[in-house]
Amino acid sequence: MMLLSGTVVADSSTVVTDGAVVTAGDEIVFVGDRTDALEHYPDHERRSFDVVAPGLVGAHVHSVQSLGRGLADDAPLLEWLFEHVLPMEAAMDRETMGVAAKLGYLECIESGTTTVVDHLSVRHADAAFEAAGDLGIRGVLGKVLMDRDAPDGLLEDAEAGLTESARLIREYHGAFDDRIRYAVTPRFAVSCSEACLRGVRDLADSHEGVRIHTHASETRDEVATVRERTGMGNIRWLDEVGLTGEDVLLAHCVWTDEREREILAETGTNVVHCPSSNMKLASGVAPIPDYLDRGITVALGNDGPPCNNTLDPFTEMRQGSLLAKVDSEDATALPAETVFEMATVDGARAAGFDRLGALREGWRADVIGLSTDAARSVPVHDPLSALVYATHGDDVVFTMVDGNVLQDDGEIRCCDADAVRERARELATQFAPE
Repeated sequence: MMLLSGTVVADSSTVVTDGAVVTAGDEIVFVGDRTDALEHYPDHERRSFDVVAPGLVGAHVHSVQSLGRGLADDAPLLEWLFEHVLPMEAAMDRETMGVAAKLGYLECIESGTTTVVDHLSVRHADAAFEAAGDLGIRGVLGKVLMDRDAPDGLLEDAEAGLTESARLIREYHGAFDDRIRYAVTPRFAVSCSEACLRGVRDLADSHEGVRIHTHASETRDEVATVRERTGMGNIRWLDEVGLTGEDVLLAHCVWTDEREREILAETGTNVVHCPSSNMKLASGVAPIPDYLDRGITVALGNDGPPCNNTLDPFTEMRQGSLLAKVDSEDATALPAETVFEMATVDGARAAGFDRLGALREGWRADVIGLSTDAARSVPVHDPLSALVYATHGDDVVFTMVDGNVLQDDGEIRCCDADAVRERARELATQFAPE
């Protein structure tokens, strides 16, 4: 039981200046004025912050790529992927995969991301599931499927990959008090056969609550490759094989035509926008305002540390808003309210979690507390504006997931953070450029 006070940003339209959030167990039981909270909950443990907000949702991350941060900067995407990142994944053993995942989740917890949709790798997925469970983060995780055009160590027969995915679903979907769920995770259409992609849909349909998570239409080259093979655009092909719908998260969706945007809207498919990654890899600018105008749910993701270099969700909110304004030459595009929704309630909806992404009574107790002491955060005329445009992840000093305190007063409580960082440094030396 805990009483968290400060300026409460409950959602994109609700701010309580002298407010409080009270949690009991894994739920929020009160959101309102601090005076009322103190009167009704006098015996609760108390914490005070400058700002209290819902935990953020990273709807497309690659935790296990954390050891490749800075490994292949300033390279085109397909070169970056096939010559650097995938060979790194192929060389990782179980311990390395687990440490990389822990490092990624630790960064998320430190910077206010309480829920991740995590695109793992072909092998050693168990290590990441166990890391997520141990640290206490909420997540939708999936083993990667690649049955064509994959480097040595990652190529896997489709049936074998789907069988292993089914095992992981049985073991981890709903595990750790339902904080951890499963998404069937083909890498992307280029590296998966038709049989594999159709098998993904069949597997997801046979297990309640399982999502599908993949990359789509990130670059022109990817779209051209899929068209050459199938005679269709990428989104049309994914729709043909069953990989659209309300249970599907498609990361990027930068290059789509009119009919494909109609398909996304008609099927209720979720798009995950990764602005920093798209800029760094020169992939292009996703038409996010158009997607939103069509009623498509758009969430926000960081992608991986090698193509973003940070998993800071506040950086992603700022970049997402500014990129849309530059692309459209419209200063009103993707305002702070909209971007905040993408990073909270819309991300939770895409991930398949209900009662998540806002501070409301009866909702899940995923809460963060922030400091506004940094000079760049002074003054705070508008708390929501401050969160989107001025805040950095290191302003987060308190992180709670399901009522469990993972970070308090800037100190990680869910693991030995120093040990994780030190082991990550040691293991990363094997991937350092010669």
